[in-house]
Amino acid sequence: MTYRIVPERSQLRAEARATLHSVRVQTCGFEGFVEAEVENGQALLLLPIHVELSVARLKSGNALLDGELQHRLEGRKFPKVIGEAREITPLEKSRFRVRADLTLHGVTRSLQVQAAVKILDPETLQIEGEQVIDIRDFGVDPPKLLFLRVEPRVRAYAAIVAQRESSAVRTERAMADE
Repeated sequence: MTYRIVPERSQLRAEARATLHSVRVQTCGFEGFVEAEVENGQALLLLPIHVELSVARLKSGNALLDGELQHRLEGRKFPKVIGEAREITPLEKSRFRVRADLTLHGVTRSLQVQAAVKILDPETLQIEGEQVIDIRDFGVDPPKLLFLRVEPRVRAYAAIVAQRESSAVRTERAMADE
């Protein structure tokens, strides 16, 4: 069953240490889809899973730092952060190990993350996961502003909310693909 990501309900929180204080980014706006089966109150993640987020949405609330971040990420040239699940291994009740490709700044790296799935209602799932990434692995130098230096390791937490696609939407999409 295909579940379409609900952008306004799906959030990213990211935090990196800096010389004076931590830099935090919080935004919504994930797009994409999740394949899953729900049976007997349990959700089973399946392939494919595709998630993306506009780089322009990554803002800390500090205009100078945000400008530097957008400059370093080259948001106009590489406008999306994209995640594609490649392998899903069930662990324990409602928990999975997901091997995924993450594309940032035009560079794709494989990573593993543990994800937890909650059934919010009969039509809606929430998938949560947390991962530390080093932005240098994606060809991005950490932002620097005067005396502020941001560490390259970023802790990212995502909560993806997805609703089951209605059969009418699936049929419409299939017709558009023909």
